[in-house]
Amino acid sequence: MTQQTVLNSTHRALGARMVDFGGWDMPINYGSQIDEHHQVRRDAGMFDVSHMTVVDLRGARVREFLRYLLANNIDKLKTSGKALYSCMLNEQGGVIDDLIVYFINENFFRLVVNASTRDKDLDWIARHASGFGVTLQERRDFAMIAVQGPNARQRVAGLLSEQGNAAALKLGKFVGAEIDGMFIARTGYTGEDGFEIMVPETDAIAFWQRLLAAGVKPAGLGARDTLRLEAGMNLYGQDMDESVLPLEAGLAWTLVLDRDGDFLGRTALQQAAAAGVTRSMVGLVMDDKGVLRHGQKVLSDAGDGEILSGSFSPTLGKSIAFARVPAAATQFRVDIRGREVPVRAVKFPFVRDGQPCAGI
Repeated sequence: MTQQTVLNSTHRALGARMVDFGGWDMPINYGSQIDEHHQVRRDAGMFDVSHMTVVDLRGARVREFLRYLLANNIDKLKTSGKALYSCMLNEQGGVIDDLIVYFINENFFRLVVNASTRDKDLDWIARHASGFGVTLQERRDFAMIAVQGPNARQRVAGLLSEQGNAAALKLGKFVGAEIDGMFIARTGYTGEDGFEIMVPETDAIAFWQRLLAAGVKPAGLGARDTLRLEAGMNLYGQDMDESVLPLEAGLAWTLVLDRDGDFLGRTALQQAAAAGVTRSMVGLVMDDKGVLRHGQKVLSDAGDGEILSGSFSPTLGKSIAFARVPAAATQFRVDIRGREVPVRAVKFPFVRDGQPCAGI
């Protein structure tokens, strides 16, 4: 049965086109997907991300547990509210999920994991947590609203109390805090500044309406996808999964292989790093007309690969993509319905601070 967030009827009242996304009935757009994309890049837009799963971990050994569970180094988190992006790996080094972890205190950390991987994530975490005496609590009492864009923080802060306004505007990047009864974090999935806000479900509809009244326009999952692709951010299940090492997904920067103590997948990653991976993820730009799409074959001077995420970029006015290709490849073409179209390999992100990155 398709699940619904507490804002489902609100989306429908706004004329949203709804689709099944990982078992959730979610808005893909409210009208023009391109307009929604530009709204976030140029002003402020908001997304219902209540389908994401929030998990609170508690216990005297919770930091020790997260050292073992995550491939990034949890000991980077020393200040309350600070967040860390990490992959959670299986023993073979494949990506079970990518997630954000927040340090609240030495006995309490909070995770936000993907909606489509909820069941396997919770099973995996619980299986390993028991040996550390760590307890899990899924926070189904939260809704989540992401407000993103160059004016996002000011729009949100203007709806808070005087004390809350000051606290929200002082938040550093990748930091969250309890403010006015909500957990407000300066994080996002668009490449723009803004907040991801965990609000009690009972208050979510009223808060969404207050954001609307403040000029924050709704955006659907379609715009969220083009925004995150421009920002060079992976999508789980499309750009990586349990068959893909972080080293093959442009995520080597999230790995800390030389730290003390073991973590799940470490041995496999060390072996792969020593041997050298045979495939890598690259950014592609197509200057010709057409659109790069998931599943298209990439032809290179070192063998075939495929498009992972691909789309028209509203900011750039041309098509961009992630592709997994032979690591030795340097020249690329894409097979689009039997036509071989040249593409350029570029470093991602493609867009930063609303502007094309150098070389794009």
